[in-house]
Amino acid sequence: MLLPFSVLGPFVGVFLDRWSRRQVLALSNFARVALLLALAVGFATDLRGPGLFVLILVCLSVNRFLLAGLSAALPHVVRRRDLMLANAITPTGGTMAFIVGLAFGTLTRTVWERLGVDGDVGVLVTASVLYAVAGGLALRIPRGLLGPDFDPALPAVREAVRHVARGLVEGVRHLGRRRPALYGLAAIGAHRFFYGISTVATILLYRNYFYGPGEVEAAFGGLTVAVLVSGAGFLLSAVLTPLVTRRIGSRAWVLLLLGLAAVTEVFPGALYTEPSLLVASFFLGLASQGIKICVDTLVQANVEDAYLGRVFSMYDVIFNVAFVAAAAVAAAVLPESGKSYVVLSAISVGYLLTAVGYAWLTRPSASEEVTDRSTTSAT
Repeated sequence: MLLPFSVLGPFVGVFLDRWSRRQVLALSNFARVALLLALAVGFATDLRGPGLFVLILVCLSVNRFLLAGLSAALPHVVRRRDLMLANAITPTGGTMAFIVGLAFGTLTRTVWERLGVDGDVGVLVTASVLYAVAGGLALRIPRGLLGPDFDPALPAVREAVRHVARGLVEGVRHLGRRRPALYGLAAIGAHRFFYGISTVATILLYRNYFYGPGEVEAAFGGLTVAVLVSGAGFLLSAVLTPLVTRRIGSRAWVLLLLGLAAVTEVFPGALYTEPSLLVASFFLGLASQGIKICVDTLVQANVEDAYLGRVFSMYDVIFNVAFVAAAAVAAAVLPESGKSYVVLSAISVGYLLTAVGYAWLTRPSASEEVTDRSTTSAT
């Protein structure tokens, strides 16, 4: 499910740097209305196999336009000094909306079933109505407010799509000249890889180590608690990151979080008990979200608006491919139980090496970083 997003990335970036981002947000939501209604028809007619899979994949793929578009548009509606705070609030709001959506979806399903309608079909129809509302809200934003900034030197959309590779190369070259953003993407790519291996190990531990073959429901319940605890770390990070970076800067905070992840993997992670794993999940969630908030801000503050769509699309590709690569490596090196002191030590060392590399690359004497304290302070 993640790999097709990576294929879409370059094309998404081209459109986001040529078309009104307000229109992209609105049309993406309206497209989902049609797709979800088609999916509802598929459920009602008992559609199975590849056809159902492709339809779901297309529905999810539209999200690439929404997420990359929102990130690229954020500098147009938030002052530079408030970018860190905005990047902390945005994913937190998304997480809270997701949780509310789960509860609302469950309630909606029950209501539809009592009305004699298939619950899954009812939920999809309800969701399509909500996407229509979201598209209508997007249309209330002035068309040019979210960018992209007009640049007469940029090629037309049709030409740009024909030369996606060239457009990507231009984006990479621009990123190469904006070292703070480039180093941030490298850091989060490495983090995402190690975090992915930890995620797979956690799933295996709950499925095959903490619980027996006949305890599937209990294992799923335990894993759900771990996910919720990790989510609590995400939420705390949204509060801490803007406050901490105002005092020590994003560079120091990223280094601290990488160090925290390295330590947490070994202790208490290596104890291999459910309580110790919950503690590790919390701090890994804190580190993961904190690093992402900082990197989002670095990209927005250092990349020109004409390239933001492409860079955030590349960001998306890095984010997904690193996680898929982690899953592939985990499948090869982890035992079925998920318990491996060697792998755990390797992850910890990987985090430490990432921290050392990021510290060296972004050292003040060699970095071209133009933000950090300037983008996170209130003055």
